[in-house]
Amino acid sequence: MVTDTFDRARSAGYLANHMARLFAQRLHERIRPLGLAPAQFMTLLALWEEDGLTQRDLFERLDVEQATMANTLARMERDGLIERRAHATDARAKTIHLTNRARDLRGPAQAAAREVNAMALGHLNGDDLELFVSTMRSAVERLKAGETG
Repeated sequence: MVTDTFDRARSAGYLANHMARLFAQRLHERIRPLGLAPAQFMTLLALWEEDGLTQRDLFERLDVEQATMANTLARMERDGLIERRAHATDARAKTIHLTNRARDLRGPAQAAAREVNAMALGHLNGDDLELFVSTMRSAVERLKAGETG
């Protein structure tokens, strides 16, 4: 009986998952001294780009579950990284705003992320790096859309 074997060393999905776990571990090592967890860093990236988003905006942009985002925001509020304010036009919604502490962490946290990226991908030249990143972006978009062909 002949069966196709799954070669994880040649599986893009397996390798992407493994790489993502290693990226997360190395990032966590570098941002932990700043008092940040990876989920908080991901949320801060979105808020550094656009402060005052709603919880819905954040979980949609970051492609995470609503409950996960709610828990992350609760921890961030507890840790003094964000504050919630009444939404200007929707009485049911709150907008999420960075505190000065969170703004001050932008430089060191993003430097930590750049270090991890350089550790993993610093050996690639500019063209190869751009191809790698654009291929990853394409794969992410196709997976989000559920495309197979």
